[in-house]
Amino acid sequence: MTTALYRRYRPETFGEMIGQAQVTDPLMTALRGDRIGHAYLFSGPRGCGKTTSARILARCLNCAEGPTDTPCGTCDSCVELSRAGGGSLDVIEIDAASHNGVDDARDLRERAVFAPSRDRYKIFILDEAHMVTPQGFNALLKLVEEPPEHVKFIFATTEPDKVIGTIRSRTHHYPFRLVPPAAMLEYVESLCAQEGIAVEPGVLPLVVRAGGGSPRDTLSILDQLIAGSDESSVGYERAVALLGYTHGELLDGVVEAFASDDAGAAFSAVDRVVQTGQDPRRFVDDLLERLRDLIIIAATGAGAAAVLRGTPTDELERMSVQAQAFGSERLSRTADIVSATLDEMGGATAPRLQLELMIARVLTALRAII
Repeated sequence: MTTALYRRYRPETFGEMIGQAQVTDPLMTALRGDRIGHAYLFSGPRGCGKTTSARILARCLNCAEGPTDTPCGTCDSCVELSRAGGGSLDVIEIDAASHNGVDDARDLRERAVFAPSRDRYKIFILDEAHMVTPQGFNALLKLVEEPPEHVKFIFATTEPDKVIGTIRSRTHHYPFRLVPPAAMLEYVESLCAQEGIAVEPGVLPLVVRAGGGSPRDTLSILDQLIAGSDESSVGYERAVALLGYTHGELLDGVVEAFASDDAGAAFSAVDRVVQTGQDPRRFVDDLLERLRDLIIIAATGAGAAAVLRGTPTDELERMSVQAQAFGSERLSRTADIVSATLDEMGGATAPRLQLELMIARVLTALRAII
């Protein structure tokens, strides 16, 4: 049994974090300058590195050569807090979702009084901190405000607004963000190279899109594709089917049908969507994404490759031909109609009808422009 990718590649230093320079740079500067706070609040979307950064900060603070911005990786504390370690007695991780009441807060206060068993600091990491009740936070308030010298707190949450203001105001707040697609694509490409995994063109951009900017979600999706592929490579066809995206050939067919005013081909594409059991809303979303790409190509020309990173060269050439056949005005009008249809499909009970009406509207609008 293999370990999940997101666990095997969990960062162990701030330098290994991707897309979070707004957090890692000031934290490393503070550590180098020995300007360490007693309480930190890490907030942001799920899977973007909050708990991992809390563990890295704990490593930095309790490293035998620290406090340091780069843990040595060899001392007892660093080894115990590594991705393969079993955890440290002096770094206590608490799931606030299940330990969120006054009694839990009182228990934490009692534990905080005792000195660390071996390391420099006793560090409490409260994950899902927004789940702590107001009464629980109030029971912690005095301790967070004036903790013993040997105690540090790190709160991690996806909803910082639910952490009461009196606690928030006593922490150094670091907001995490979703990782930009370009940085994520570069990361998964390097990871596949390290793992020796062959991936067909077009697969990794789909993985990055499905991951939504979350490194953990992205690696979980990639892991699933690798597990379900043969030893030769991760195939595009299988990735499209598993992730539920519309196949590029079908999108090409619809776009070219619009450009050439071929109503038969356009309605046939809708029939394929329905007959193959695809989600109609996903199809419209993917079509809108394709139109966005064509608008970028029409506007930037040869510079589109820098914006649409990860798109195979042959696909860029094909989309360039499609953009020229459309023209900027017709592309913009088509995108408006597709976007409006996507909004209307939220509670639609007859998705095929919605798709066919969208096709009719687009063809009518394009004929009016000619």
